[in-house]
Formats: sequence, C-alpha cells, structure tokens
Amino acid sequence: MTVLKNIELVGESKEGFEKAIVEALEQARKTIRNIRRIKVLSMSATVKDGKIDVYRARVKITFEVER
Repeated sequence: MTVLKNIELVGESKEGFEKAIVEALEQARKTIRNIRRIKVLSMSATVKDGKIDVYRARVKITFEVER
C-alpha cells in the first residue's frame, strides 16, 4: 500500500512566478525523495517603488512515504 504525504512551501524569485515554483521544487528535492506532484496553491508578489520586487508561489508538494 502506498502512503503519500503533502507539505506546503513558498518559493521566491525576482524573475517571475515560474521561477518561484521551480525554486520551491528544487529546495524540496534537496531533502525529499519520491516527489510525485506539485500543485500551485496561490501566487503573490511584493511591490517596491511601483514595480514587482519579489514573486512568490505557494505550492503543495506530494511525495511517497518510504517504509
């Protein structure tokens, strides 16, 4: 029987939302094995001097629990 676990992370990038999503996944891969899927839950950005400063993506990472 397979058991899956979900965690939520926030990735950040100065280059765009896609880069923020990839950053969250890359950081998760450093300590988590068997990642099955990533789901984007929300996107936001901080504004500085009238321009977007940092893009943020809140994601759910699903991975298989090892036994």
